[in-house]
Amino acid sequence: MVEKDIFFTAEGLEKIENEIEYLKTVRRKEVAERIKVALGYGDLSENSEYDEAKNEQALVEEKIAKLEMMVRNAKVISEDELNSEIVNIGSTVKVKDVQSGEVDEYTIVGSAEADPLEGKISNESPVGGKLLGLKVGEFVEVDVPDGIIKLEVVEISL
Repeated sequence: MVEKDIFFTAEGLEKIENEIEYLKTVRRKEVAERIKVALGYGDLSENSEYDEAKNEQALVEEKIAKLEMMVRNAKVISEDELNSEIVNIGSTVKVKDVQSGEVDEYTIVGSAEADPLEGKISNESPVGGKLLGLKVGEFVEVDVPDGIIKLEVVEISL
């Protein structure tokens, strides 16, 4: 499988690195302690606490491996690469729905950082992908679950 670049803002990459550190230093120790306690219960063939702890250990290790792979393939979008003329990963953009007049603000981030509830949308999402490369005053039509919406870029900031 070919691994592709995973785009991050500096803040997003730091968040992932902090999570790896937490999983390695805190969660690993907690799970190891649970395994140790469960081993004290004796017969492993009927020891559900041991099975649960081992499953949790596997999940923690899987999560660490996944996050480390993301960091290895991380491409940090630096503010030097950004400008407020064109929408790019790392840009904050205000768009107006031409039909409703409603204005929304999004920060375009890599897929690993996306959090729509915080207004962070992926460069790979339908809206995020269509906004990339646009300038203020330009329009784009986006196919969303409710149909096609027409958006106007009204402001780009860093």
